[in-house]
Amino acid sequence: MRDGVERARVLLAGAADRLGAAGTRDEALGEYVEPKPVLGIRRDPTIRSLGRVWRVGALLLGSSPETAGRVWSTGSITRVTEAGRAQFVSVSAEVRRAYRAAAAKGHFAPGDTVNHGATPIPLDDSLVDGNGTLFVRDGTPRVRWSATAGTDVPLADYLDDRVALLLDPPRGATD
Repeated sequence: MRDGVERARVLLAGAADRLGAAGTRDEALGEYVEPKPVLGIRRDPTIRSLGRVWRVGALLLGSSPETAGRVWSTGSITRVTEAGRAQFVSVSAEVRRAYRAAAAKGHFAPGDTVNHGATPIPLDDSLVDGNGTLFVRDGTPRVRWSATAGTDVPLADYLDDRVALLLDPPRGATD
């Protein structure tokens, strides 16, 4: 079973190498932080930068020195834009507005995409017969869209397909 874990490492490193060599656009990885009050004064939440990643479907692959060789299961995303004023249209709209404000406070570049709430995936024996997004079954690394998804595909096929889409997106996908 150890071979499956090593194979997953090799496949993920190969995908990262291909994306890096092609100069593929990456995205920010951050951590949502609610600071503790200081002298009873509440401070606004922020998203703290953890580095850069490539979004490869349900996986985030490290693309910067801080994140190289690591992988995460996707969480939430937000685009860095003006947060706007509270309108109380819906709870979900206010949550998105709060995330935009936290990203702007985190000093990310305007227009950047920030991934937060991502779950680190350890590339170790815990993958064997695991129940997460990335796992090893019968010596083969496999991936599913989410930990609760019923179907899965071999990691090699998944990475080939997703990386190819990033390297050569369909016409109109990036316009």
